Amino acid sequence: MPFWASMGFVPLVVLGAAYGGWWLILMPLYGWGVFTAMDFITGLNTDNPDTETPLKDLFWYRAITLVWFPVQFSVIFGTLWWIAATDHLHWFEDLSLMFGVGVMSGVIGIVYSHELMHQKTKLERWLGDLLLASVLYSHFRSEHLQVHHRYVATPRDPVTARMGEGFQAYFWRVLRDCPGSALRAEAAMLNRKGLSAWHRSNPFWRYGALQGGMLLLAALIGGWWGLVLFAWQALIAIWQLELTNYIEHYGLTRRYLGEGKYEPVRPHHSWNAAHKASNWLMINLQRHSDHHFKPDRRFPLLQTYSHDEAPQLPYGYPALTTLAMVPPLWRRFMNPKVRAWRRQFYPDIEDWAPYDRHATPWPKGAA
Repeated sequence: MPFWASMGFVPLVVLGAAYGGWWLILMPLYGWGVFTAMDFITGLNTDNPDTETPLKDLFWYRAITLVWFPVQFSVIFGTLWWIAATDHLHWFEDLSLMFGVGVMSGVIGIVYSHELMHQKTKLERWLGDLLLASVLYSHFRSEHLQVHHRYVATPRDPVTARMGEGFQAYFWRVLRDCPGSALRAEAAMLNRKGLSAWHRSNPFWRYGALQGGMLLLAALIGGWWGLVLFAWQALIAIWQLELTNYIEHYGLTRRYLGEGKYEPVRPHHSWNAAHKASNWLMINLQRHSDHHFKPDRRFPLLQTYSHDEAPQLPYGYPALTTLAMVPPLWRRFMNPKVRAWRRQFYPDIEDWAPYDRHATPWPKGAA
C-alpha cells in the first residue's frame, strides 16, 4: 500500500482547483516536503526482496502503474475543463494550479512511464507512451532505452551529468541534444533492418500523433489558454524528470578501455538511495544502481546495495533536487562525494582530466 502514495496528489489537486490561494502549495509541498520529512522519520530500507518472486504475487504493485494513466489523464484535462468552466481563479492561480499538476506528472507520471517502458507487454508499453505524450516528452522512451542504458556514465550519454556541470546548463543541453539522439538511435535500428528512417514502424510517428492528440484536446477544452496551461504543466514535468536524471549519475564515469569501448555497467555507476519514504513515492527509482545493473527487473524486486558496492546518496531525490537548483551549493555538497567515489572504485586512475571534460574526452574517433 505505501507505493500507492501517488494517489495523494489527486485530492490535493481538487482542493487547489476549488479554493485556490494557499491551497495551491499543497501539491508541490506533498511531492517535495512531506516525503523528505518522512525520510528522516522512516529512515532507510536495506531489505532486499526475493528476485525470483513470481509475477502473480506482484499484482498490487503493478496495479498502481497500470491505473495511473487514466488517473493522470483525468486530472490534467479535468483541471483544464474546470479552469475553462469557472472564473474564480486568477490567471496566476491557473498557472500555480497547473504547476502542481506538472509536479504530479513529473514526479509520478514520468517515473511510472519509466517502469512501464522497460516491460515487454504491449499494454504496459502503450501506457508508458501515453503518459509521456501527456507531458510532450515521448522521445524519452527511445532515448532512455537505446541511448541512456547503452552509454550511461560515458560522454556519449547526454543525460549523464558531468562533474561540475550545473543543472541549468545540463537542462538546456539535454533539451537540445536528446530528441536528435533518440531519433538517430531509432533510425540506426531501422537501418540495421534494411528500412528507411521514414518507415511507418519508426515510433516517432506514434509519438507525434499522440502528442498532437493531447495538444488538440487541450485546445478544444480550454482554447489558447488551455493550450498554454497544458504546455506549462508539461514543462514542469520535464523539469522534474531531468532534475532526477541529473542526480542519478552526477559525476560518475565508466572506465575507458580504448578504441571507443568502456567497461560494462556495474552498480557503482549509479547513485543509490535506500530512503524508505521517497522510494515509496517514486516506486524504488532510487534503487537506481540495481535498475541499471538489471534493467528488466520490476520495481518491487529492485535490490539496494551497501557502500562497498555502490555510491550512496545521503538524502532522497525530493531533497536533493531542491539542492541541485543552486549549482554552487550542489557542487560544494556533491563534488567531494564524487572524488571519494573515484578513490574508492578507481584508485589507479591518476589523471581524471579527460573524464571531467564536458564533451567526448578522447581523441577524435576514439569514443
